[in-house]
Amino acid sequence: MGTLGAGRTTTFWGRRVKSVYPKYFGYPPNFSRGKVDFWILTDEPFDHSRFARRYPEGFMGLKMQVSSLEDTILVKLRWAILSGGSEKQFTDALRVYEVQCEKLDIDYLERWAKKLDIELLWNRLKDEAGVA
Repeated sequence: MGTLGAGRTTTFWGRRVKSVYPKYFGYPPNFSRGKVDFWILTDEPFDHSRFARRYPEGFMGLKMQVSSLEDTILVKLRWAILSGGSEKQFTDALRVYEVQCEKLDIDYLERWAKKLDIELLWNRLKDEAGVA
């Protein structure tokens, strides 16, 4: 499969899927009970960092590579901005932070929030988190 750009389609497991963001698509599309997001590796330093930090996880008898908790938070915050202020993406990131805060590498989050220019949203997340 080649690189997807926004609005492009490709075939995945015999179904046509459409990319909303460049280098990304969700499967199955328009599935009301959830979907799996797939990201294509780019040359961006953040992509290289998060791909290096992924880990294997079993799901329905398959072994898949999943993003770290920190990278999931950062990507959700980035999506929130790229999608024009999506509260859903922000809330997703907030909930991961609230549930997993004791396991998170805060230095990594701080460093990448600054590099990705999402510090304001990261600071809002920390302020709104219902954790001690």
